[in-house]
Amino acid sequence: MAEDLEGDFNYDDQYSERFHEKAFDAFICPLTKQIMQDPVIIESGCTFEREAITKWFRECVDSGKKPICPLTQKELHSTDLNPSIALQNAIEEWTRRNEAVELNRASTSLTSGGLDREILWALGYIVHFCRKNDANKNAVRDLGFIPMITEKLKNSSRTVRSKALETLRVIAEDNDENKEAVGAEDTIRTIIKFLSQEPSQDRELAVSLLYELSKSEILCEKIGSVYGAILILVGMASSKSENISTVEKILNNLEKSEENIKQMAENGRLQPLLTLLLEAGSPERQLSMGSYLGELVLANDVKLFVAQTVGSSLVNVMKSGSIQAKEAALKALNQISSNEASAKVLIEAGILPPLVKDLFTAGIKQLPMRLKEVAASILVNLVSSGADFVVIPLDDNNQTLVSDETVHNLLHLIRNTGPAIECKLLQVLVELTGSPHLVTDIVTAVKSSGATISLIQFIEAYQKDIRAASLKLLRNISPYMGNELADALRGSPGHLGSLVKVISESDTIFEEQAAAAALLADLPNRDTGLTRQLLEKGAFRIAASKVTFNPNYQAPPPPGLFKRCCMKPPLLDEICPLHKGICSVRENFCLLEGKAVEKLVSCLEHRNEKLVEASLGALCTILNDGVDIAEGVLALCQAEGIRPVLDILIENRTELLQQRAVWAVERILRIDEIAKEVAGDPTVASALVEAFRNADFVTRQIAERALKHTEKLPNFSDTLQKIG
Repeated sequence: MAEDLEGDFNYDDQYSERFHEKAFDAFICPLTKQIMQDPVIIESGCTFEREAITKWFRECVDSGKKPICPLTQKELHSTDLNPSIALQNAIEEWTRRNEAVELNRASTSLTSGGLDREILWALGYIVHFCRKNDANKNAVRDLGFIPMITEKLKNSSRTVRSKALETLRVIAEDNDENKEAVGAEDTIRTIIKFLSQEPSQDRELAVSLLYELSKSEILCEKIGSVYGAILILVGMASSKSENISTVEKILNNLEKSEENIKQMAENGRLQPLLTLLLEAGSPERQLSMGSYLGELVLANDVKLFVAQTVGSSLVNVMKSGSIQAKEAALKALNQISSNEASAKVLIEAGILPPLVKDLFTAGIKQLPMRLKEVAASILVNLVSSGADFVVIPLDDNNQTLVSDETVHNLLHLIRNTGPAIECKLLQVLVELTGSPHLVTDIVTAVKSSGATISLIQFIEAYQKDIRAASLKLLRNISPYMGNELADALRGSPGHLGSLVKVISESDTIFEEQAAAAALLADLPNRDTGLTRQLLEKGAFRIAASKVTFNPNYQAPPPPGLFKRCCMKPPLLDEICPLHKGICSVRENFCLLEGKAVEKLVSCLEHRNEKLVEASLGALCTILNDGVDIAEGVLALCQAEGIRPVLDILIENRTELLQQRAVWAVERILRIDEIAKEVAGDPTVASALVEAFRNADFVTRQIAERALKHTEKLPNFSDTLQKIG
């Protein structure tokens, strides 16, 4: 068997023995017993390899003896070395003839489909031949050996594959043309396959070969273009693998390509992209990297890292950059500001003054509306951070975000822009009025601006998000200006009717209904005129019906995500679809039989992390190997539990929750229909990549399987089984 050839088998010794059988005795150095490459003659007339006799003379001197001839043992008066040109020429000619014979034999062994022993001999000889000098590497390429060797990467013998990887690395070392020849056709993809195996000699050799190839700028782009290659390398760099330093060198080399840098950022390795953003290099490149940063979906801890690294630079671009540069910076800031911690970092970096200025500036210097919308989104993120906006100045006059002038400008902008910006600026006011510390300042500004009627008019907005935001805002300010709101509603029966309609509609979001009901409750209860209008519109009857329990109420089927998966009709016979037997709560704690799935799902959104961990752990039992996983996923889907599990994965609140969420999601993604839908959700992919890079070993393996379900990683297993 080929595997029996592993061990201390020394190919160089074998070649020496073969040469001895054919070489003249005069070609052999008496000291090294090897064929000489640089023969020299000493005073005694004997010939030796230059390096060997030089070492002999040095040892004589070091031992305090006079130099003697190794063969005659006679004392020498001179240690001069005279090159034997004729002998060297003869040896070189003999070597060339011998090597031609051996290369021909190697070619035959590699192409004839012979025994593994012959293939291994051929590969070993080529390694020996290439290590002699650089010209031999060119000869190997010119003689067409590289395609023969790359073909052996698919050999059924692991020993042959390993030797082929080593041989290709030796051929590619310090030879750009050979690198490109090795990287031709589909070879790089084949090499990448070895990286997906468990730690092994093949994987180590593949990493070494890939490192050599990555030194070629041309091949850097080709390596990056192989599906899943960069994600695999980024994952290896994040692990504690034995070849992590070499993998890091590969990734550093791959940074020569902007496309590779973008892929690295997409897969959680952001530093190269951030470095390009910070470098004073090509403005076009910085613009490209900034734009791409704005397109990424980042985990919260990554957002914080980005804000700390390039937040100040992005803010500076906002202040003085071109429109194109500002657009890239705003999109990136919109992405990274959506986390409370990173938003506070950006506030400290001075983002508020230029942001508010861009929002309020009108005329020829104003931002395009599409960018004002992005700026408004950033402002929503910033005010959600809980910072103390009373003490953060916006200009030299110490205006703040809650100053009358600023709030007046916000209200003016709300009344004079399109729906997208209207909605976001209403959300800004909702966040500010949600703080007991800030609400009175906003109320004062609203009263002084005379904007009460304008805000009430949004109750009738066609866009649901605008209507919802306006209701929340009015709800927040109603305890402080109930009389003003009552006057406005009493004078406009249409708006009051719209408010009542919000509460009555069955398809209205509960949070919106609650805000509308709370707003009505905060209005002055002694206002008889308003009370009469509410009675006429049936407000009290509708409110009462909303708190009356309806035993016949049935929850509608879950809309949107996974709906089709959940439309399978339930089984009505006595056989449990999950356990394929008759279950009981008392005997086998069956969650389906105990109707506990929905109750456990409801706990997944609880703030108590221990409760969430326990609930998710219990739900994982319906996805175990011992049950019908498809039925378990169906049960979870019918209880509207898929999205909460995905959200737990995305939030990554604790290590245990991440482990359980990754495990559950991998099981869920075995259902093709769900996997296809989840593949389009970048937040889920980002969370799985994060687990694949930084979780414990077992969770990383499970995350890798999950990424393969969503086709973010190639599945090489079938191919590797065939060649293994």
